[in-house]
Amino acid sequence: MPSRPIPPNGQPPIKSAVGTSAQAAASGKTSKRAGSRVSRGSQSPIETRSPHPVVRSFLLHLASERGLAENSLHAYRRDLEDLGDYFASVNRDFISATVDDFHGYVQDLSLRHKATRTVARRLAAIRIFLNFLSAQGHDSGPILQQLERPKPEQPLPKVLSRAQVNQLIAAPSPGSPLFARDVAILELLYASGLRATELCELKLRDTNLQICCVRVLGKGMKERIVPLGRAAAEAVTRYLLECRPKLEKAPCDLLFLSRTGKPLERVGLWMLIEKYGRSSGLLKRVSPHTLRHCFATHLIGGGADLRVVQELLGHSDISTTQIYTHVDQDRLKAIHQRYHPRK
Repeated sequence: MPSRPIPPNGQPPIKSAVGTSAQAAASGKTSKRAGSRVSRGSQSPIETRSPHPVVRSFLLHLASERGLAENSLHAYRRDLEDLGDYFASVNRDFISATVDDFHGYVQDLSLRHKATRTVARRLAAIRIFLNFLSAQGHDSGPILQQLERPKPEQPLPKVLSRAQVNQLIAAPSPGSPLFARDVAILELLYASGLRATELCELKLRDTNLQICCVRVLGKGMKERIVPLGRAAAEAVTRYLLECRPKLEKAPCDLLFLSRTGKPLERVGLWMLIEKYGRSSGLLKRVSPHTLRHCFATHLIGGGADLRVVQELLGHSDISTTQIYTHVDQDRLKAIHQRYHPRK
């Protein structure tokens, strides 16, 4: 099945997701591709068990005005629901809570042995929420000024060697009816550094095998064009010709389908990669994000410019990409030995 070409300018028109997301959220319905990404058959992230209406208003604001992905909206919803549960236990709510109540919540997180990264993420969500309240006319400025932000831990990402990546890609059995699909998924993840959700939401028209690139709609509805290597392009071509026509039970514009012919879900993708990580004999726990880490680390290790890797990964802030410069210790040692005057 030939892929449909991306227009020459590489920037096809994309409908604005803001209005669509706001309408979907306001009506309690979900949109397949709007400011919030919706997992098929899942609860809308706008709907919350919190009884306070300001929480739903905040989530609607994040979806319609900031265009956050569905997974991010769910994270904000869970964080605020947890905060609301604590306030309820001390007879407070989001509006009446004082700075001491917020500090009490942080202490409660520590008593529950929450990781530093979890505490930092929840405090970041609270700060954004308080800014929203301030914009709504509530006096939350003093709380913001006294709410400290703990420095989150920055563990280095787990990365496979080049030989281990080859071992993982070789794990699917040639006798499996899904062999071509699974090899295409593994090759594409490693070749492009896509997030799991991004790969599951790739459409047929997003893939241009003539010029070896894919168009990706990432977090915050930001579009980027990512080139593919020859191995990935050949694997996807083989999948389109030999496997996908057998899987497609009904017309579907998504690139990757499940065994039953339905769109491949994010959870199913994680289980698939984890399965091949085990069957290939790798000791490390492997996920789609592991291949994203490998993509970035191996590019930087090969001499790629950090700004280019940032663009390919779809990172808004280069500080997020810089963590990969600390992973390739062998390259850093080689540079030090080569250029330092006292070797």
